[in-house]
Amino acid sequence: MTHSALSSGRVAVITGAATGIGLATAQRLRSFGMKLALADSDEAELAAVTRELGGARSEEVLGVPTDVSRLAELERLRDLAWQRLGPVSVLMNNAGTGLGGGPWERYDEWKRVLDVNLWGVINGVQAFLPRMIEHRQEGLVINTGSKQGITCPPGNTAYNVSKAGVKVLTEGVQHQLRNTPGCRITAHLLVPGWTDTAINRKATRDRARLGGDLAAPLEPAAPRPAGAWTSEQVVDYLLESIERGDFYILCPDNDVSVALDRKRILWAAGDVAENRPPLSRWHSDYAAAFKKFADS
Repeated sequence: MTHSALSSGRVAVITGAATGIGLATAQRLRSFGMKLALADSDEAELAAVTRELGGARSEEVLGVPTDVSRLAELERLRDLAWQRLGPVSVLMNNAGTGLGGGPWERYDEWKRVLDVNLWGVINGVQAFLPRMIEHRQEGLVINTGSKQGITCPPGNTAYNVSKAGVKVLTEGVQHQLRNTPGCRITAHLLVPGWTDTAINRKATRDRARLGGDLAAPLEPAAPRPAGAWTSEQVVDYLLESIERGDFYILCPDNDVSVALDRKRILWAAGDVAENRPPLSRWHSDYAAAFKKFADS
């Protein structure tokens, strides 16, 4: 990588770092020689990852159990990172949960998904960015969004709302950063495609077993679905996109191309511009029109 924020000796903070995309990013940045402050709500998994990535230089990898829904815990993470590792160059607000519900159901899960997916990112921005800007070195803020926050498919409105909020927030962050005199930090919205992560396996299981035992263990040894990317593929795409200077990092997967994603996004925007019914892509009266548009 040629981006100076991703250089050996620089410091990266990653939330949701114990599994999935967060872990794959931590592994890659560590391979560049970066110091890491890793945060996750699962203390046991976080401790194991911290030991593994620290190795013989354990002082360069800090694991901090963190509930991202609480601003005070992100401020504590910030202070520990600065004190023990040095000024932070990279902030990746990646922690998330896949639970949620429809517009008028599962209120407690609505609260949880917004607290983690949206407020977790807001808290990360609030805690870290003022100090990063003040330090005046080149830096990156990467917020993990979702295609569901752009096209908003029916089925889990709470999750869609949380990720739509992350998109809007990150756009606002980048606008303000580029208009801050002397600021050398850029923001980026990571929009993964179908990725084989624990959160996606859990969400798939929960959709299939609503009303059942939501605490049943996952099966991490199950084969990766053919259509899904690995977390490592997402990180490859993320780093290539940062190198190009992309803000919207719209990842494909083995089922859906970037071209089809763009068609879906344009169609969703057209609902507003053309005054179609909301979510018309899933409306029987518009099925043929969407297919024609997608195939064109």
